[in-house]
Amino acid sequence: MSEPRKILVTGGSGFLGHHVVRDLVLRGEQPRVLVRGTYEPLLDRVASSIELVRGDVVEDAPDLVPLARALEGVEQVYHLAGFVSRDPGATGAMMRVHVEGTKRLLAAAKHAGVKRVVVASSSGTIAVSREPDPIPDEEAGYATAIVAAWPYYLSKIYQEKIAFSLGEELGLEVVVVNPSILFGPGDRRGSSTGDVLKFLRGEVPVVPSGGINFVDARDAASATLEAMDRGRPGQRYLLGGPNWTMREFLGRLGRVAKLPAPFLKLPDRWARTGASLVEHLYKQLDRASPVDRVSVEMSQVYWYCDSRKAEDELGFEARDPTETLDETVRWLRRHHRI
Repeated sequence: MSEPRKILVTGGSGFLGHHVVRDLVLRGEQPRVLVRGTYEPLLDRVASSIELVRGDVVEDAPDLVPLARALEGVEQVYHLAGFVSRDPGATGAMMRVHVEGTKRLLAAAKHAGVKRVVVASSSGTIAVSREPDPIPDEEAGYATAIVAAWPYYLSKIYQEKIAFSLGEELGLEVVVVNPSILFGPGDRRGSSTGDVLKFLRGEVPVVPSGGINFVDARDAASATLEAMDRGRPGQRYLLGGPNWTMREFLGRLGRVAKLPAPFLKLPDRWARTGASLVEHLYKQLDRASPVDRVSVEMSQVYWYCDSRKAEDELGFEARDPTETLDETVRWLRRHHRI
């Protein structure tokens, strides 16, 4: 029997990272997982097959393992480390993690003799538009004009650009996967399923006018492993599920959760203006606003994407979206005691 490959996973404690690590272990691999904080594997039996390394893609702190040492003997890297936030005040932190961290990781990977790196980005770098048609695929240009005020997606655009350009410069095989919003069980940080949690708590009173695409984190993880094995260097792969209007999504979510869905639709202009006014008022009162302007703006556009390239080249297949919604709701209710 052949020896397991040396594989480094950054961001293994994240939503996608948990599932990637689990799948690698189930394949018989023994991944080395780079984490800065705590690590709670999704499955207890996975823990014994993981080499845990406390480190950071951004800096080598005195209490952390240097990145160069974490990469010793490594053949492949899954670069999944990220920082998800809708807070414009977190722009600098997201740029450091996604851009500077990727630069630093790729340079260290080259020095360590790594041949291939899969980078997890987001469908929101290219698959976001103000109209439902046409549905974007990998040939779409970066949606910089739309996401310019949303720092997470802007930082992911810069991350993709540096990953491709630096990968070519250094002679690394870089493949990028672009999952849409991740649903399913296991989102301990609430970075992807927070809006579903708000719905379960009755905090979604109106129907936004945009559209959503989501993918089960388990399906995205499986495709991420396939991207390492089969993805073409220098290419990106959109990983998405259904393209639904927000009305259809909330209606289906309501049926799964056995809760009433909102029916009042708020026009775009009123939504943006109202959210901005509420945020401004609460800021003047030095209080936290109950309305998140960025979330409102994001819900008014279409996050549709076409995943046929991943289906053809990686064998990607999204499961029944109702199954994903059902398991998302069950997991959130269990872990948040709703």
